[in-house]
Amino acid sequence: MKTTPGTRRRCAPALLILFLAACGPSGERPLQGYIEGEYMRVGAPFAGTLQQLSVQRGDPVASNAPLFTLERENELAARKQAEGQLQSALARLENLKTGKRAPEVQSVEEQLRQAMVARELSAANFKRQESLFKSGFISSAALDDVRTRMKSDDALVEQLKAAVATAKLPGGRPDEIRAAQADADAARQALAQADWRLGQRAIVAPLAGRVNDTYFVVGDFVPAGSPVVSLLPAANVKVRFYVPEPMLGRLRPGQTVSFTCDSCGAPMSATVSFIADRAEFTPPVLYSKENRAKLVFLVEARPAAEVAAKLNPGQPVDVTMPPAQK
Repeated sequence: MKTTPGTRRRCAPALLILFLAACGPSGERPLQGYIEGEYMRVGAPFAGTLQQLSVQRGDPVASNAPLFTLERENELAARKQAEGQLQSALARLENLKTGKRAPEVQSVEEQLRQAMVARELSAANFKRQESLFKSGFISSAALDDVRTRMKSDDALVEQLKAAVATAKLPGGRPDEIRAAQADADAARQALAQADWRLGQRAIVAPLAGRVNDTYFVVGDFVPAGSPVVSLLPAANVKVRFYVPEPMLGRLRPGQTVSFTCDSCGAPMSATVSFIADRAEFTPPVLYSKENRAKLVFLVEARPAAEVAAKLNPGQPVDVTMPPAQK
């Protein structure tokens, strides 16, 4: 279609309105920037064969959601052993605190009664043998054997009397109880350590986010400390842009800026979290006739979690500065 001077005059106001709308309320052009992500690489402190991989690239994960599991048969066996040692130590401690049960006390008392009867028999037998020795019917060696038996029965009676007295006490001796308590505490710590080592074989997501990449497949041997899954939490997504030196005074940490991106819909906001303390020349990726050879300052701003979930690292954005205060 042929354009006449009148047509050009009618189109000029419309073009001017579009240009001003693109420049924002203050008439400034938006600043160029991009989205950057700080990735969290999750690994295990111990080596092992990858037994299960619970996520794939691009999956959203919640906090404490399972990520991967390494072989852990040895750790399971160690935990069972530690649990058994703890139960044994606690049972011994409880037994020392409560003392002997009634049937156990009765059993010791019955042993004492039998020992006293045996001692009476030994004493009577010694008297008979002593009379025979005086009459010359037995040797001194035979009399010594009977005397030794009687002394042995006396010692057994005294031993069982002490055992009955100990069994009737309300609990064990204080030093025995303290030793048993220390054994139980040590067993409890050993179980906690076994639980920790077992937990380090089944890794969960430390934060909610999106799986960026996985570096091993099931069956691979994973060296200790090697990352298996790369996560991008929403809190680690930020907007990076460069502010010309004349406009730097309009920004401060905690201030809000708005930004837009292609096909993102309505403008979004982010909170300024970092302002570089050193100037630099305009990065080559932002070279243009308008800002070439000008000094700029790097600024980082973090969007809200629900906004960050919609953004991708490397995505270009246009940042609108807050208006200058008069």
